[in-house]
Amino acid sequence: MSLKLLKPFVYLLGFVLVLNLLQAHFTPLIFDEAYYWHYARDMAWGYFDHPPMVALMIKISGFFFNGELGVRFLSCLMSVGTLAILWQIIEHRKKEQYAIHFFVLVFSMSLLNAYGFFTLPDTPLLFFTALFLLVYKSFIKSPSVILSMVLGITMAALMYSKYHAILIIFFVLLSNLRLTFNKYAWLAAIVALICYVPHFLWLYENDFIAIKYHLFERPNAAYDFNKYTLGYLVNLIAIFGLTFPWVYKSLFRTKSKDLFTKALLYLTYGVLIFFFVSSFNRRVQTQWIIIVSIPLAILVFNVMIENESTRKWIYRLGMANIVIILFLRLGLIYKPLFPIYYETHGNKEWMNQIHEKAGEIPVVFENSYRNAPMYAFYTGKTSYSLNNINYRQNQYTIDDSEKNVQHQKVLYVSRYLNERQFTFPKITGSIYYANFIDDFESFRKLRCFVDQESLSWTRKDRQILKVHNPYEMDIDLKKLKFAVAYLNDAKQFKELVPIVAKVYEDEIRSLKSNDTTYFTFKLPKPKNTEHLAYFKIVISENGLRHGLNSKTIKLD
Repeated sequence: MSLKLLKPFVYLLGFVLVLNLLQAHFTPLIFDEAYYWHYARDMAWGYFDHPPMVALMIKISGFFFNGELGVRFLSCLMSVGTLAILWQIIEHRKKEQYAIHFFVLVFSMSLLNAYGFFTLPDTPLLFFTALFLLVYKSFIKSPSVILSMVLGITMAALMYSKYHAILIIFFVLLSNLRLTFNKYAWLAAIVALICYVPHFLWLYENDFIAIKYHLFERPNAAYDFNKYTLGYLVNLIAIFGLTFPWVYKSLFRTKSKDLFTKALLYLTYGVLIFFFVSSFNRRVQTQWIIIVSIPLAILVFNVMIENESTRKWIYRLGMANIVIILFLRLGLIYKPLFPIYYETHGNKEWMNQIHEKAGEIPVVFENSYRNAPMYAFYTGKTSYSLNNINYRQNQYTIDDSEKNVQHQKVLYVSRYLNERQFTFPKITGSIYYANFIDDFESFRKLRCFVDQESLSWTRKDRQILKVHNPYEMDIDLKKLKFAVAYLNDAKQFKELVPIVAKVYEDEIRSLKSNDTTYFTFKLPKPKNTEHLAYFKIVISENGLRHGLNSKTIKLD
């Protein structure tokens, strides 16, 4: 490749990097980024929602910069790295003549563009997907011990980025089942598993709480064709914008001429079909299908080089996409330009309003793993998300954040408070209320266990309830109130019914530290029995709203 032909690509890559660095610096954080920044404050081999790669990226970025760029710097590097790897994968003899067309294609893909500066788990997933395909392409041509080890490390990096990475590995393997008899492929798999052992250990030590939540505990609304399946089909258009007809036309016209092209096709169709089927069970989030942008960038660009009509239309409509995207990117920074409210707007100012009232004391946000880290990021002060039965478990469920607010005066912020000393309206129109609590005390880590896999309120006998206290102190039973939270078949909370939990031994007055106390209880009948399918045993401490203290148990 001559230097003259290389220059356009290098210049365009440099332009994208500078643009993304500027965008990263001037755009306020979105809520998920603040949440992952909270991850990075306490580095571990895993987190409640995701593997640790996104936290590692933020940690490294923080060594170089402060503020928003200190969260996003490595994402900017990874995004241009993804483009460079894609360019390296493409071997067409004429590709250097169409460097501008390549950038128009990839830069016009909406989410691929957004993950150029946002720090989300999908950012490393895209980077390592491209790297995995590059290594795999060399591997199938000439497998070796070195390539096997590199492939294994890359697969582990994929899995450390996001659990959805298993789809990438699976569909590529499915495209070439002969790999199951290849000693080098087995070596790659062994290397990947060895590299992933720390995360497996983390899952084991945390009782597989993340896996259990995503597979069994997560609420899911009843099926709605418009929101689920039709929404998924709309997302297939949204990720490519105006170019979508030619993108999918290029996919359909591509034939499986070699093992690598076959892998790209299996990966693309496999992901699209998998999430199409999933859409009949739950809402498929747009970013879940972003994986297909990587193989499609390769397949579509090869078609663009060979087909003048495709090249012309993707270039024209891609430029239109880019104009719209750049306008919206500017609107992320300057709100009046954005057509609707977006979560980059107003958070810094809102957090400063709360900080003016809270001062130096900690702030406890009720049911908001989004607001709590955003407050800590923009004010540098202590915050905590107190999760209750109306919400979901998250990283604040398993980390040590709770101890930072125990027995302190706090400002308690919630959308629902009877006593309201302060009001904090958001630009979204929602209103939050707050009051001071002089001596805050919560026990959200108390865990309740019922041996039965299912129960019915028609049973007359009392059931055994085990309550484990993981704290380094005894807890007075007078501070606790037990209840049953009833859920519908979508595992959404519907009704709370108090219960009397009787200790086995009358002389017991407290939950002993790091010990399990046995109680008995009777499952009460709810006021409205229709559509109920599950229940949880929950605990309120010191008058706080009941927490999330047991797994979801099926009703007979």
